[in-house]
Amino acid sequence: MSLPFAPAATGSGDDCLAEGQTLVVDGLSLHVRVSARRVRLGLTVERDASLTLRTPKDCRLHRAEKFVRDNRRWIESKVLLSEERRQLHPVRSLYDGEIHRYLGRDYKLLLVDESAGVGQEDDGHDGRGHSDVSVRLVAGRLRLSRSVAADPQQARKAIAAWYSRAGQRWVQGRLQPWAARMDVAEPPVEVRDLGHRWGTYRAGPDGGGRVALHWAVFQLPIHLIDYVIAHELAHVRVAGHGPDYWRLLGRALPECRRLKAELDELGRRVWMGDVGTQPERR
Repeated sequence: MSLPFAPAATGSGDDCLAEGQTLVVDGLSLHVRVSARRVRLGLTVERDASLTLRTPKDCRLHRAEKFVRDNRRWIESKVLLSEERRQLHPVRSLYDGEIHRYLGRDYKLLLVDESAGVGQEDDGHDGRGHSDVSVRLVAGRLRLSRSVAADPQQARKAIAAWYSRAGQRWVQGRLQPWAARMDVAEPPVEVRDLGHRWGTYRAGPDGGGRVALHWAVFQLPIHLIDYVIAHELAHVRVAGHGPDYWRLLGRALPECRRLKAELDELGRRVWMGDVGTQPERR
């Protein structure tokens, strides 16, 4: 959740904010991100309720502090909303028959013995399996090695790795139509754990950039994955989430506001990797 941006005063000297700095204003702790591309100040309440202050280069401390104080009520309301949403993320027990989602569809988890083989992977693309991994999607079941499932953290890591592999294959070629709509070059994309972000775009020093998507995104329906992709691609041209950003995204995806609201609601029910003990089986 990001606040509309405010112009930033700039200057030089020891009172300028630095990349990675932690700024504390009236009890609020904010992680500072500095970008030479940015000309305005912006605030983001992350999905874990942490705060990020985005500033242009050479932004003065007193201007940043005033910006935070002026928007204190907005911050508090968004932090409260973020906390409410965060509490709904499910905890998985990774037991036989548990439901997991991929591209918006439900699949039951099936624990299998190594002697039976995990099987040939079927993710709707090339059907190629890899013998050194312990998770497969085969015939409508997400098959997990029983020995791996015995360790919840190891099982969580294996399933997240499967989502990353399957998502990486699925997303190839998916960016090109959206990049064409926004008249931007298609950047490379990677799928990995992004903490509490659905996606990121990072500009490179040579003008190029890279999109990253959270592996958990691939539990969502396809139209919401496309929204996340388009959302990040818009940042190739516009940093932050100000009016220019939403105008650009709206031209490429007119229903972007509705999709954002849908993602905010459905996204809080997506499994982000939290695991607990297996329920007692009778």
